[in-house]
Amino acid sequence: MVDVTDTTPEGADDDHEMPREYSSSPCYQHELEQELSVYMSDQEIVALLNELLEGERAGAQGLNDMCKDCDEPKLAELLLLVAKDEGRYCVMLGKHIRKLGESPSSATGVFYEKLQSRESLVAKLEFLNRGQSAVVRSLEEAIPNISDIELRRELEEMRDTHITNIEHCAQYLHTRVK
Repeated sequence: MVDVTDTTPEGADDDHEMPREYSSSPCYQHELEQELSVYMSDQEIVALLNELLEGERAGAQGLNDMCKDCDEPKLAELLLLVAKDEGRYCVMLGKHIRKLGESPSSATGVFYEKLQSRESLVAKLEFLNRGQSAVVRSLEEAIPNISDIELRRELEEMRDTHITNIEHCAQYLHTRVK
């Protein structure tokens, strides 16, 4: 007959409980969530890419207009560089939309009208940075849910470029506020 009153494992000290082994650690939760994440469907990706495309187009047009109104050579150069980035990403987004068998949107996002409604160049630049920040947040949310490695890489580059452009515009704005 087995004595069920003594549950101490053989060789264990009665004063110290044996460490318990758990099947998973909370430290690994983020890895588990990544593995369990559901990738976006092609339709969801096309919708996202078209939304980004319309926003990038609005940004590029708005930046080109801002360049025309700018009498500061350093700011005009910055605006032109950011506009070129916006245009480059319009091309990239269109390429991926076509790769998914769809036609890229030809619309310009409402961001353009909102940008144009700002009174001063500084106000437009501040609004531009808010728009760029929204794009970064959108990309950070979407990238983990995209299975296409090439698209993920290019969206990560787009995100990083937007972050750099935000920093450059913020540096300029900082010099204007002083």
